[in-house]
Amino acid sequence: MTAPEGEAASRPLHVAAGDGGWTYVWDHPRKPHLHPIATPAGLVLTRVQPPDHPWQRGVWFVVKFVDGDNFWEEGGADGWGVQRHERRPQLADGVVEGELVWIRPDRTTVAIRERRRLRHVALAADAYAVDWDVTLRAPRDAVLDRSPYTGQWGGYSGLAFRGRDDWRDTRLLLDDGEPRDRVAPRRSRWCDLSGPVGDGGGAPAGGACVLDHPDNPSHPVPFYATCRAGAGYGEGWANTLYPAFLWDGPIRLAAGEALRFRYRMVVHDGVWDAGRCAAAWEAFAEAP
Repeated sequence: MTAPEGEAASRPLHVAAGDGGWTYVWDHPRKPHLHPIATPAGLVLTRVQPPDHPWQRGVWFVVKFVDGDNFWEEGGADGWGVQRHERRPQLADGVVEGELVWIRPDRTTVAIRERRRLRHVALAADAYAVDWDVTLRAPRDAVLDRSPYTGQWGGYSGLAFRGRDDWRDTRLLLDDGEPRDRVAPRRSRWCDLSGPVGDGGGAPAGGACVLDHPDNPSHPVPFYATCRAGAGYGEGWANTLYPAFLWDGPIRLAAGEALRFRYRMVVHDGVWDAGRCAAAWEAFAEAP
């Protein structure tokens, strides 16, 4: 699980898990992100730069607005902010760790400094996890915000997941145990997205279950997620999942103040039930 000796500085960082695993594209010029992410059986779940939302890339973490500067979408007359690692992250024993700067649209001013730690966690033969541990600090007082939900879109912020469009007949499962194909929003300790991957009958299934740590802001977090296309998503299956910590309004971050987030994303084969999701959350919440 360590980087090969002499690996080129621009090469993505990969952690294997069975026939699957995850890759961190750390030096992307706009957003570092995870892609591909594959289940232990090798089913790739993520998608990058879909035509309907070309700024979406696998799994990423960013706040939409910092003092009104857009760090989510890429385009428009006012430009957009970018996230960049100041240097190559360290990879050792399944842990990727490094510092990022969030640079405003002027491409000079640092809006946020972020400490990011991604840790691979072996769980079972059919599941592993990627733990996200993110700490944000602002050089000056800052306001973190989102677009208010309009009835079709908005409200998203923070950790984000976009799945492949041929991941079919997926469903969302929250801690109330009721399957849904859209959540806008619902508070929950966790949210699982599962279903068959690929075309044809009998296609193998896989899923991603995002667990919200009890110490996170807005816990239990309002999840905003959708399986089917529509509401601004193109053809096929949208398969988006956001623990939207800013759903209810902005957060003011004082200069130098630390704002920490911890999430566990369990990548698994098959379709999980509520009992297995709940057990995974309990283990995450109790871990040191």
